[in-house]
Formats: sequence, structure tokens, C-alpha cells
Amino acid sequence: MRKIVFLDRSTIAPQIRLRRPNFEHELIEHASTSPEQVVERLRGATVAILNKVPLSAATLAQLPDLRLIAVAATGTDCVDKTYCEAHGIAVANIRGYAVNTVPEHAFALILALRRNVLAYREDVIAGRWQQAGQFCFFDHPIHDLAGARLGIIGEGVLGQRVAELARAFGMVPMFAAHKGRSGLGPLYTPWIEVLETSDIITLHSPLTSETRGMIAMPEFRSMKRRPLIINTARGGLVDEADLVQALDAGLISGIGFDVVTGEPPPSDNVLMRVAGRPNVILTPHVAWASDEAQQALADQLMDNIENFFAGRPANLVYGAY
Repeated sequence: MRKIVFLDRSTIAPQIRLRRPNFEHELIEHASTSPEQVVERLRGATVAILNKVPLSAATLAQLPDLRLIAVAATGTDCVDKTYCEAHGIAVANIRGYAVNTVPEHAFALILALRRNVLAYREDVIAGRWQQAGQFCFFDHPIHDLAGARLGIIGEGVLGQRVAELARAFGMVPMFAAHKGRSGLGPLYTPWIEVLETSDIITLHSPLTSETRGMIAMPEFRSMKRRPLIINTARGGLVDEADLVQALDAGLISGIGFDVVTGEPPPSDNVLMRVAGRPNVILTPHVAWASDEAQQALADQLMDNIENFFAGRPANLVYGAY
């Protein structure tokens, strides 16, 4: 009988059904697991399921029975894949499940900020409508999406879907060439042109050594149209201290972030200090988390486990059957 241990089941909403694998097994679910609990909980396990629990080389060396690490996410940074590759441990991830939920969340942030929804909501609650003495009031500017230039940083499946939605709104989407590179082909608009001409900039890039901090004060100073900055990708892509400084200096008009550096952020995180402003929306890394997307993730997670033991492994990052 194969032992399967889910180390952090609470990273998937409780209403999401996690079906049982179609082979004889023991499935143990833990809501969360601290680093010091990992070895004991995975002792004798053939499969580890996790989302964000770190599996270092030192930890993996104490788990000789482990054959598959099924990551309940696309990102696998929490797993030492070099060790896994060297020791025959397969690592599988989840792909393609967020093609609707993340772009839709990005546009929820864009629409709310572009039309100043939060500012008007606060005014209504504060009694401003009654004070206006007429059917409407104009305390905050409202801008259409039609005709706006949308700079998209990241040309993968999520960036492509964002561009589709942008075109449906009548926007002008532009895929930014990679910073510091040219000659990438007709899909791309030069990096500096995207910075200078975008009304909105939205990030859909992985976090790598090349992309970490790729937008900071030099980039903000190049943004001639005071764009909204939207990040539903990864914390760390934008220098957060410079981001708030740019907001205070009027170099950008608003912030819509679903991710930050260090999650959850400490209360003194620079973005937490401005989270109450009407032109700032900070959501708790839930762009991926529509019920539909989470169920697709859970189903694919079990598909990965079943396929691996059926001899047809899928979505492998490292390792083979």
C-alpha cells in the first residue's frame, strides 16, 4: 500500500473536493506543516503532496521511500529539484489551471482602480452623495479601458489571455520585450516604449534572478503616463519601497497587487502601510483561487499521482518513472 501525505491541505479551500487515487493507498492530510515536522510526517511516504512547504536536500536525504513530490501549484521553488534529479525523486506540478482566474482578477483590479470604485464607495458610505445635493458627483476621475494602452510583462499563457481580454475591452495590448534585450521578434514592443507609453502595466512573469526587482525607481521615472501597476504574478518583481515612493511622487496613479515579497507580509511591510488608500488594492494572493480553478488544480493533482504510478508520468519538472 502506498502512503500519500498532504502536508498543507489548507492551501486549497475546504469546499474543493480532493478525490482519492485509483489505487490502494493510505492518504493522510495535514492542514499545515512546519519545517521541523516534515521528516516525521513523511516517514515511510511514497508520495508527498505540498504547496509551499519547503523540502530541502537535508530533509529529502532522510526520506528514502519518497518517489514522487506532487506540488499543488505551478511554482516548485520550495523543492530542491537538484537533489531530486540526482536521487530519482520525481517532481510534478500543476499547469494551465489558472488561465481564466488570474487574468480575470487582474482585470478586476484594473477596473476598480481605473474607475475609482473604492474611492466612490468610501464616499457613499461617508454620506458624500447626500451632501452633493444632486444625482451624482465627480470627486474622482473615471477612465475608460477602451483605447488605453496595456503593457503586459510576460508573454506566457496568462499574458496571452490578458491580451485577449484587453482586446475585448478595446484596449491596445503590448507585450514588453525582455528587459535589456532586443531583436525578440514582432510580438514584442521595446521595453522602454512599454514603460513610456502604457496607461496600465500588468506583470505575468516568473520570479528569477533576471526578473527580481526588474521594475524600480529608474523604470518608474520612465513612465510618462502615470500608469496603474498591476501584479498578480510574484512578489519581488517590483521593488516595493520604490513602488510606494513612486506612488507618493505621482509617478504612477495606483497599485493593484495580489502578491508581495514575503507572504503573509509583516504589518510594517511598505505596501501594508498604504493598503488603505483608495488608489491601492492589496489582495492576499488569491488571483489563482476561483473555485473553478482550485477544483481543476485538485483534479490535475490526483491525475499526476495516478499517471505516475500507471507508468505514464505527466507534468514532470524533474525525474522520470
